[in-house]
Amino acid sequence: MTTSATTPAHPGRMLFVNIPVADLERSKAFFAKLGFGFNPKFTDETAACMLVGEHAFVMLLTREKFAEFAKLPMADPTTHTLALYCFSVSSREEVDAVSATALAAGGTEVDGAEDYGFMYSRSFYDLDGHGWQVMWMDPAAAEQGPEAFAASAQDADAPA
Repeated sequence: MTTSATTPAHPGRMLFVNIPVADLERSKAFFAKLGFGFNPKFTDETAACMLVGEHAFVMLLTREKFAEFAKLPMADPTTHTLALYCFSVSSREEVDAVSATALAAGGTEVDGAEDYGFMYSRSFYDLDGHGWQVMWMDPAAAEQGPEAFAASAQDADAPA
């Protein structure tokens, strides 16, 4: 008998993404400027539990703490991309505001804005070189899916 995760995901499922940081306090200050909070129950001198969504968290771990969990050598995020992290905001304007705040707090811009009509995003590297994208997606596109949304938008623009 094969055991698998609950399908679909059970309502209380939580997601924890663990990333290594060189200076935990510096990273906490950076992400606090972007509006993220931290759960004090899971935050100490080696780790900070950053609240990203209702059941989604990023664990900022000192490199030493991260190494306790990782079984393979740790990659340097300034020279190798292992993952890209993306979070949504509520408007296009908020994408620009969060991105500007990240850059003002010491982050580095990856590239300019990407505008797909139904989705708008900007990307930056955090203080450790991890790649982040802040994005907004039209709620109808999120509900319907991008292709169905594009088709319905074309139908609405077609002459009657």
